[in-house]
Amino acid sequence: MTVFRKACEADIPALTLLYREAGWLTAEADGSFMAVAMRNSHWTVAVDEVSGVVGSARALCDHASDCYIQDVVVAEKFRKRGIASELVRRLTAEVRSEGVDWIGLVGVPGTGGLYAGCGFEPLPGHTAMKLKDF
Repeated sequence: MTVFRKACEADIPALTLLYREAGWLTAEADGSFMAVAMRNSHWTVAVDEVSGVVGSARALCDHASDCYIQDVVVAEKFRKRGIASELVRRLTAEVRSEGVDWIGLVGVPGTGGLYAGCGFEPLPGHTAMKLKDF
């Protein structure tokens, strides 16, 4: 059975492993930034009763009007079970309850169907960009 709840600092070791599996952290990175990120964002995890934390998603939000969904990840052996969709649904419900009325995200290639199923649509005429590494 999978349970969804707010992330806590005790989840950081498991989240570090998920981020590594996703290719977002190198083997040398310790994930120490996560404690600060956790305090400053909405962060939800999916917990399997046997395997522990198997999914995660967070939202960066001004708590008034705008929000971005970020870092949606599910452990590979737990994919295709609706976990990512449920994480996104829970986050959007949480930020909407604060009065946020604009929620966006940038998904990796191949995730359009997942996010469309959660009510997102493309933004024609807009360009997603990232600051070059310095």
